[in-house]
Amino acid sequence: MHASGEGARSTPAVSSADRSGHDIDPSMVEVEVDRIGASADRARRDQLAAEEPLEIRLGFGPAKARHRQSLTVTMRTPGADVELAVGFLFAEGIVRQRTDIESAENCGPRVGPRLLRNVVRVELTPTVRVDSKQLTRSFLTTSACGLCGKQSLKALARVEQPPMADGYAVPAAIVHALPDALRRAQTVFDRTGGLHAAALFDQEGRLLDVREDVGRHNALDKLIGARVLAGAVPLAEHLILVSGRAGYELVQKAVAAGVPILAAVGAPSSLAAELARDANMTLLGFVRAGRFNIYSGAARIRLAA
Repeated sequence: MHASGEGARSTPAVSSADRSGHDIDPSMVEVEVDRIGASADRARRDQLAAEEPLEIRLGFGPAKARHRQSLTVTMRTPGADVELAVGFLFAEGIVRQRTDIESAENCGPRVGPRLLRNVVRVELTPTVRVDSKQLTRSFLTTSACGLCGKQSLKALARVEQPPMADGYAVPAAIVHALPDALRRAQTVFDRTGGLHAAALFDQEGRLLDVREDVGRHNALDKLIGARVLAGAVPLAEHLILVSGRAGYELVQKAVAAGVPILAAVGAPSSLAAELARDANMTLLGFVRAGRFNIYSGAARIRLAA
């Protein structure tokens, strides 16, 4: 494992590197296709966004009495797997800060022609308490919907943070510029056309980070997980843009990370808007073509005089 951190601070051991020795981009797969045009068909090679299962395993408890459990399986685009796992655990309230994590690494056998590892093991520090009820509900998810595996409405993750403070605001002009900045950063999308993205911006609209995945909730987990590992949460001075619609779970994850503004290229759901209002978070939808709708928290958007 490789240590990750800043300066001499104690950090969790984190590793997601592929040591197979092959120069392979795990996020894409090349396939043969027959392209049909107006005149004739011709064979060619095309690149698809990769989709494979990822199992997240959790270790917790006292040093001499550790519990280890397979927590969830999600369909994802390989790459940034450790960040995805940490972001998922953070949104679920199992991990609250970087120091809760003793180690996190890709493990398990290498599978398939690309020799990828499809398991991440996260070991919590012995002092972290885990509510057993959090681990009893079904976490099986797909790349399309992170909530598909929940056993009942009662199993939905609860947002325990108090309503967000007022005061953070950005000009509408910055919001208008976000989609173009995200699109320029979507390198894998340019080659496959099949990925969602989540991007982190500062108050001036500067792009700080972006993650891509076939699952919109996975992309956001990767983005937030990277900040958790960097010891940089909550994200109270930032805004996030997601490339698709904004469902309940995306808002829940953003609220857990303390993000005051969540913007989406697509539409929000009614439950997402309700949660955003309850959390006093600004939720924007249809952010494209020089316009957007405000569904909650309008005071954080400064309009031109």
